[in-house]
Amino acid sequence: MSELPYRNGSDPSARPLARHVTWHWATPQAQAVLATRDLAAILRFHRRVHGQSQAEAAAILGYDKTYISALELQKRTITDVGSLRNVADRLALPPHVLGVTDPADTDHRAMLQFGQSTVRLAEIARQSGHASEAVTELWPLVARLEARAADGHTERDVLRLLAHARLSLGTALGNVLPEEHLSTAARWTAKSLDLVSHLAEAALTSTALRMHGNELRKAGLHGAAVDRLLRASTLTPNQAGRAAVLPLLARAAGALGNAELFDRTLREAQHLLQDAEHTSLFNPVALYEIRMRGLVATGRPRTAIREVECGAPTATTTVAPQWRVIELITVGRVRMLAGDARAAADLFDAATREATVQRLPHQLQRIIRASKDTLPETSDAALLALGQIRTEMAA
Repeated sequence: MSELPYRNGSDPSARPLARHVTWHWATPQAQAVLATRDLAAILRFHRRVHGQSQAEAAAILGYDKTYISALELQKRTITDVGSLRNVADRLALPPHVLGVTDPADTDHRAMLQFGQSTVRLAEIARQSGHASEAVTELWPLVARLEARAADGHTERDVLRLLAHARLSLGTALGNVLPEEHLSTAARWTAKSLDLVSHLAEAALTSTALRMHGNELRKAGLHGAAVDRLLRASTLTPNQAGRAAVLPLLARAAGALGNAELFDRTLREAQHLLQDAEHTSLFNPVALYEIRMRGLVATGRPRTAIREVECGAPTATTTVAPQWRVIELITVGRVRMLAGDARAAADLFDAATREATVQRLPHQLQRIIRASKDTLPETSDAALLALGQIRTEMAA
């Protein structure tokens, strides 16, 4: 078959309508169909998930209804490259699925490999205290992937990479944005969560819920944060996933003022320290900070004061730089509650210096709130640093 039997002899060049561009090709069922490279099966699947008749599918492809029927019954076939590429384009499929080698598809595969490396390196940069650099690297990748998805190419590997890139971007933005803009970070992680719902992968869904829940907490939406993090904890498939979600759930429960959930979650996290691998975010030092902040938030400042007097635990692994800033501020707040203004000022000043270097406006805002009534010089220094960061962001 060398020529397409277009209806009325015309070559319709318009791309598929937006209503036909869905996530269905990313589902596990679709992947099984696509793996066969059987055009008949692919056409039948396409019609089924879209609820289309053969006539409607014919209209999209520019064929007669009878030709669609013949293709599905395998009475006719398409072998020429141009025709197969047209079918792939109109069904929003990568050409290789239909056996067509396409330079654009080859470029796409290279982009996927590059994109995976970009996301990994961005995560390393963020956890090393360079969140702004992570944002710079992730913006163009997310834009390119979203453009491809919007163009109708919703292959599963594209969507999975886009989900990870959106999560990483949202989390990095959650580090570098001031409090009044933290909802932007939560929106990016929410976009990823909406996407992964179509992929039906428990581990990825748990990761998206966990990261989105933490950004919701930072944006002040504590009830929603607890909801997402509880769901993440039920979906996580292994010990490492649970170790990642429990500290964040404890944080959100404390911020919500739910002492019972906070205590229960933190106990489990502390117990898990004995068996799970320690990471830059799951370790005794991080859990110590979470406990201090949660005790204060749930109305138990005296307990927090007693535990601060006992000192912080010994680090068992490298702690993410931003967590060091967070700990300094939290312990400083507890020192303030204990009436030790001098020690609090020293802790806040150290946190201000580190937050300025790492460009962490949200943490500077925490310092300003904690010190403005009793430590005006400390508050003014943090306010000045925050102003400098705002100016740089606006440039």
